[in-house]
Amino acid sequence: MKKILYFLLVFSFGLSSCEKDDICDANTPTTPRLIISFYDITTPSVKKSVTLLKVMGKGQDEGIIFNESGTETTKYLTSGDSIAIPLKTNEDATTFSFILNSDESNPGLANTDEITFNYSRQNVYVSRACGFKTIYRLDTQTPFVRTDSGNDGIWMQDVRVFNPNIEFENETHVKVFF
Repeated sequence: MKKILYFLLVFSFGLSSCEKDDICDANTPTTPRLIISFYDITTPSVKKSVTLLKVMGKGQDEGIIFNESGTETTKYLTSGDSIAIPLKTNEDATTFSFILNSDESNPGLANTDEITFNYSRQNVYVSRACGFKTIYRLDTQTPFVRTDSGNDGIWMQDVRVFNPNIEFENETHVKVFF
């Protein structure tokens, strides 16, 4: 009888020392991506959809995945008026190639522009379950450097910083006019 009581006592103490599992809720904001919206250069207040846009990070073999259910080629393409791209959490600059009409049957119609985004980073504690997230602030002096990476001309005619603080993904940070 004493053994059973002893076992129950040890078992109940063991249960009382358990703590609840920490699980990061999927709705908890984590490191935000840079939101870029595209606008018509002739009517700057009207959003304009890009055609078969592929975005590749410098030194990367594959593009950013915009459509996870797409084929090996189409998962990297988007044709919307806004995109969300990740910035590096361990460096103060990230370079992307923006390839317009990247999946055209005529490769001469593809047009590539390159932008390097310059920013500062700050790690912010979210919770014990979620850990830290990184928030960004685009550099006030030189938030980006845009170059044409070919003989096809610059398709991004104007790039403007709309909101330099990249803390949330529900707002436009950069506007591109083409």
